Amino acid sequence: MRIDLSVARYLILAGTLTGCSEPAPRWYTEHDVASGGKVYENNCISCHNADATGTERWKKPTEQGHYPPPPLNGTAHTWHHPMPALLQTINEGGAPYGGVMPPFKDVLGDYEKKAVIAYVQSFWSDDIYQRWESLHKE
Repeated sequence: MRIDLSVARYLILAGTLTGCSEPAPRWYTEHDVASGGKVYENNCISCHNADATGTERWKKPTEQGHYPPPPLNGTAHTWHHPMPALLQTINEGGAPYGGVMPPFKDVLGDYEKKAVIAYVQSFWSDDIYQRWESLHKE
């Protein structure tokens, strides 16, 4: 994503004048997000949707007793979990939590797992990301 420098300067100046501060930098890079987007497209999109919105009724088990895929875009509970728990869910899948997500322990490499988390977190608002970061400082 490219932003015009004059627009960026305006946004910074506007934030300074209104008392808003620029959000803290995130742990990942644009490259991580792009790589994670490819991993997401190949492994996650069919259940969690293109915009990481998951399913509408993710809190209620299906007739088979499984929880549907939750939103990963910051509107559900994903941001409540620290990085190790997010990685554990990717590794073990959803079965331990009542879901049907397959385990990806032997499917994705360590970088791919973190990159897909970066991609998902790129959907999070600055407020949600900051809450996650303050709750789970490593």
